[in-house]
Amino acid sequence: MPDVTIRPVTSQDLPKLLAMTHALAAHHGDSATVTEQDLARDCLGPHPWFTVLIAATPEAAVGYAALCPLAQMQFGVRGMDLHHLFVMSDARGKGIGQDLIAASLATTQLMKGRYMTVGTHPDNHPAAALYAQLGFEVLPPPGPRFRMKLAG
Repeated sequence: MPDVTIRPVTSQDLPKLLAMTHALAAHHGDSATVTEQDLARDCLGPHPWFTVLIAATPEAAVGYAALCPLAQMQFGVRGMDLHHLFVMSDARGKGIGQDLIAASLATTQLMKGRYMTVGTHPDNHPAAALYAQLGFEVLPPPGPRFRMKLAG
């Protein structure tokens, strides 16, 4: 595989990002409903909700990481959650996922974040082992959380 560059998402990446987002959802048994317009709004709009990094060869995007802001307001501390990490199946096993994680950590630090979190499915033992190997600490499950859907 040619050299891979990790860079911020651009509008030209949106069709491939959409396909990869749908592929990740399908992998988890979900049916993605996100559209290219949603991605443009949330990744590139005037108030981006996500910071997205693309792993790209000269020919195509082969993976992405999506970061979402977090905060511990009472401590004045900001961080990021590695909300999505995805590498195309034919590009796996080449260190691209680790490169995306390293770039996500660097991006978090550039944004003055002091921590980064990531979650994985309880049965995804290889991912859990990788995060531990990279120095992430295992966190206890949070207490009860609640959600209310809003119209929109």
